[in-house]
Amino acid sequence: MRSASSPPLRAVEPSPISIRNSPLKVTMPAKKTTTKAADATQPAQMRLWLMYPPKFITTPVIWELARKFPVVTNVRQASVTDEIGIVCLELSGPRAQLKASIRWLEDKGIKVEPVEIGVIES
Repeated sequence: MRSASSPPLRAVEPSPISIRNSPLKVTMPAKKTTTKAADATQPAQMRLWLMYPPKFITTPVIWELARKFPVVTNVRQASVTDEIGIVCLELSGPRAQLKASIRWLEDKGIKVEPVEIGVIES
């Protein structure tokens, strides 16, 4: 509590502070930026339906895929007859490699479609 004999309070103007010559270092958190190059190396996983034409039914296409690209393959479901092969394949790896793997399969003449509903574990 102030006494009556205390000098009156006066307003003090704030003095400008120079940050440039200050010994304090102010760091702002880095903005999280994602580039296409960074996205391409991020691990991803996808499930695909592969439809093989008859000429590839006896060819180890999935083995070739795993040897050619740094991806992990997991056969989730398969049905093979003399006329067609249908495989649900799970691929894991860098996003760019998954895209390259799909392109390679399509270039060979194998139809590739994404799995739209969950495949029952068997």
